[in-house]
Amino acid sequence: MLRHSRSRPALALLGAGVFLLVLAPMLAWYVEPRAKRTPTDVNMTTVLTGRGSYFDTGSVAAVEDQEITVTRRVLGDVADSERSGRAVWDVSTTIDTPETLPLKDPRRSLKWTTERWVTDRRTNLPVHCCEETPAFDGDAYLKFPFDVRKRTYRWWDSTLEGAVPLRFAGTRDVLGHRGYRFTGTVPPARTGTRQVPGRLVDRPGQGQVLAEEWYANDRIELVVDPRTGRLLDVSVAPRMTLRAPGGERDEVVLLRSDRLRFSEATRRQAVELAESDNRRLRMLGETAPAGAALAGTLLAVAALPAGRRAKRRAARDGAGRDL
Repeated sequence: MLRHSRSRPALALLGAGVFLLVLAPMLAWYVEPRAKRTPTDVNMTTVLTGRGSYFDTGSVAAVEDQEITVTRRVLGDVADSERSGRAVWDVSTTIDTPETLPLKDPRRSLKWTTERWVTDRRTNLPVHCCEETPAFDGDAYLKFPFDVRKRTYRWWDSTLEGAVPLRFAGTRDVLGHRGYRFTGTVPPARTGTRQVPGRLVDRPGQGQVLAEEWYANDRIELVVDPRTGRLLDVSVAPRMTLRAPGGERDEVVLLRSDRLRFSEATRRQAVELAESDNRRLRMLGETAPAGAALAGTLLAVAALPAGRRAKRRAARDGAGRDL
């Protein structure tokens, strides 16, 4: 019993060392990759602001050089996410003018859309289930996949209702945080129809016509956190117009802005969230594994002389009893 008790400290050191050496690769190769999952309990509001023009239905005329505000609210459906194993997000987007913004009523805004997005929590690819609307495509929308690469991504444009290729265009700092920059454009495309008085689209002889809705985006610029795929900054230049049926020129500008960009508060919030997520993932994938490996090695090394000392003491005790 004395011999075993004297070797216990060495065995404890060795056991702890082996445990930490096994834990280190598990943290890096098993735990950290599984932490890279799109959250389901998201509750976030982003705001884009800028100056532009829009069509005022009250005065039936274009209003120039006004502040335009785009507000997007994203709320995760935790219950449906848990049932499906996917990320289910409900999204509400409003476009407001100086007249509609103080009303805080999406029904009174210049434009209001609601969407329901379902994505794979690991790949960020769309999953067509859980009452998703619309059925979207692409590999980037409200966020990019984890571990963003320097390549072209297909970004879903809700107004176009289609995927737009965004090409890697270098890096850019947002409030001191380095991100990957992706850029692209949307050439003019027909997106639907709207019934309007004929005189609005140069058809004065017709009472009501189904005018064609057209959309273009002269500049899409997204800055993305490379590790988490979070959007750090967004800048777009949308143009929505009406054309006469079969027409080739824009007759009415519904909305146009040379630049709508994340507000300062939205950029600050995005950077804070990205840095918090980066710290967590670095701890799981780098700091903790390195610390566990170092501590495990030191404990295992310390167990060797402790074990040798225990053996020597046991040998001396045995020799003393023989005498």
